[in-house]
Amino acid sequence: MSTVRDTPLPQAGRAVGIDTLDMTMRFGGFTALDDVSIKVPAGSFHALLGENGAGKSTLVKCIMGFYRATSGALSIDGREVAIASPKDAAIYGLGMVYQHFTLVPSLSGAENLVISRAEVPAIINWAKERKDLAAFMEHMPFRIRLDRPVSELAAGERQKLEIVKQLYLGRSFLVLDEPTSVLTPAEADEMLGLIRGMTERGELTVLMISHKFHEVTKFADAVSILRRGRLVGTGKVGELSTSDMAAMMIGDVKLAELDSRVPVAGNARPVLAVEQVKGPDRSGLKTIAIDNLMVRSGEIVGIAGISGNGQKELTEILAGQRPTDSGRVRVNGEIYGATRLETRRNNVRFIPEEPLQNACAPRMTVSENLAFRTFDLKPDGKDAVWLNKRKMKKRAAALISDFKVKTASSATPIAALSGGNVQRAVLARELTGKVDLLIVSNPCFGLDFSAVAEIRARIMKARNSGAAVLLLSEDLDELLEMSDRIIVISEGRLVYETPARVADITVIGAHMAGHH
Repeated sequence: MSTVRDTPLPQAGRAVGIDTLDMTMRFGGFTALDDVSIKVPAGSFHALLGENGAGKSTLVKCIMGFYRATSGALSIDGREVAIASPKDAAIYGLGMVYQHFTLVPSLSGAENLVISRAEVPAIINWAKERKDLAAFMEHMPFRIRLDRPVSELAAGERQKLEIVKQLYLGRSFLVLDEPTSVLTPAEADEMLGLIRGMTERGELTVLMISHKFHEVTKFADAVSILRRGRLVGTGKVGELSTSDMAAMMIGDVKLAELDSRVPVAGNARPVLAVEQVKGPDRSGLKTIAIDNLMVRSGEIVGIAGISGNGQKELTEILAGQRPTDSGRVRVNGEIYGATRLETRRNNVRFIPEEPLQNACAPRMTVSENLAFRTFDLKPDGKDAVWLNKRKMKKRAAALISDFKVKTASSATPIAALSGGNVQRAVLARELTGKVDLLIVSNPCFGLDFSAVAEIRARIMKARNSGAAVLLLSEDLDELLEMSDRIIVISEGRLVYETPARVADITVIGAHMAGHH
């Protein structure tokens, strides 16, 4: 096999293509990647799909030199190469833009670019560097002010700067890992459109990991689909429907369909009312001000917004985790302070973001976590004095079976479960019994396709049974699919409302971005 030193290096500004040949990666007895051969031609925009655990990250880490593949080969522009580290990958022009930002927030864009180089002089000639950067930015499709601290840039600008950093470092093949997870629809379309333009001009090759079918069909040329470490499908995007792609991703598993939606009754009673509530945000410098939010029985109200605009604070206020300065929260007409007694009396249930951190005791068992709502009650509803371990175990077994929670046993610590199974366990606890109000925050973030479909179906079932559902999500597709009404939150205020069936994604996106 050739080494980095005896293979010609790519020319700057010219896209390179890669091939993986029978790439296999084993961790002990576990095969994470099994004989995967994919071809990403120079100047193409290729999508990599698959559920969590399908092998996408492992494949990408083998390409980028984070892992040494157990067997198989990698070719760049038709020549076989050995990439033993990310440094080797960089020499060949291979770069990666991660799902989470890697920029230094306190430094300016220019400073971030200059310090990212492999060799930086001890004393930096900033007059020369700024001149060189200005010339470099002339050839970039993105317009970003490099003199501002990264902490002042919007999420969309930061993501563009991450990509610009890779191009500045001479990368001509980019792996994009869920690149639009923090962007508005308009920002996502603009960024992917500009990248697509670079691939069409032969300046860049892209391999994008994504869960969003609409982005794949709109911007990618071709797609490769992994399932359980194997390549199960590949083809041109125009020749595959989204249902074809979904079927390849999940195999023969029958997805839970979203229940047929019962229309919201005109006389549906208000369950949640938030009136003139004000409270500090996480920084303590701004105020969250929710003037009037109402959710009725049998409806889903979706809250749309870019991360960091007050969604977390709103859920903390409703969960009793954040004090307010003024205003009232009412549930079923009563003043509600989120005490255990009030929560139980009004059948209020929570499915928070990051359930392992915020809805579970990680070291306690699955059985104990499933009993959090009922462990201190007798069957007649009176206070219990002793824990009934046998009853807890029996109830846990029934919930684990009903909600398809994959766990070695009910005595396993809940932290040992996968993200999707922790979410299923929390759903099992929160959606069993009568539910008047369900508050859900980003329920499907980071979960795979079949888990997402099942969780959405469970939430819809609760709605159809008469629960009022407040759904906070940064996934606009999820809100459009699930909600009866959509309300946009921006800078801690509710700024726009629309019935979901007539929602205009451009108008919603503009309000999310603060243009209101």
